[in-house]
Amino acid sequence: MVLANRSEAIKTLRVMGLPVHVGVNYADWLLAQYRAGVGSHVVTLNAEMAMQADHNPFLRQIIAGADLVIPDGAGVVLYFRAKGQRVDRTPGIELSAQVLQRLAPQETAFFYGGAPGITDHAALYWRRQVPGIQIVGTQHGFLSPEDQSAFLQRLATLQPSVIFVGLGVPRQEMWIRDHRHLCPHSVWIGVGGSFDIWAGVKNRAPEWMCKHHLEWLYRLYQEPWRWRRMLALPQFAWRSLTYSSR
Repeated sequence: MVLANRSEAIKTLRVMGLPVHVGVNYADWLLAQYRAGVGSHVVTLNAEMAMQADHNPFLRQIIAGADLVIPDGAGVVLYFRAKGQRVDRTPGIELSAQVLQRLAPQETAFFYGGAPGITDHAALYWRRQVPGIQIVGTQHGFLSPEDQSAFLQRLATLQPSVIFVGLGVPRQEMWIRDHRHLCPHSVWIGVGGSFDIWAGVKNRAPEWMCKHHLEWLYRLYQEPWRWRRMLALPQFAWRSLTYSSR
């Protein structure tokens, strides 16, 4: 199955002027694109990112130009349901897991971001989950300018099939935009804090909380310092329902 023409396969919805793509199995679509020689940039959209984009034209431009924007956050999903559109939430960590699980034997992955040692432990986790998986490299996100140059050369040489970037929003989206040309046929996915979870440093919310769109509450319980960032949720609810295109 080759779906190189996105317009024939994916339906585009909009929230606050930002695209959200629905209508396909995301992991299958991304790997089909890659196997057809077409690279992709994946954005995992939630309420906090949408509010950042509302004030950051550079981030808005990146999201608008992404090849795949998935409904990661509960706020985004509930917005569409309030509009009568059935949209299921797809957390970025789950999409990333599906992609890793479906890589062909000759396809490769690279992990970039997080604190020193985190991506190494995340790679070890996936090598245990999927024996034989080819994670061809890991790199933490605290590089000096001198080390960054060598890292970029390494990435360009390896040409991984899928590159997971965990630098936080909006840094990871901007980093992908600036460096995607190094591996133009790769799938690039911004994964936020997924490496921390795979490495065992942090835990995801219990399944019942995820199903009831309460994962944000569990994150706040784990990291109470995030309370200011959580204000984006009610702000998004108001802004999305009153938004008019400019």
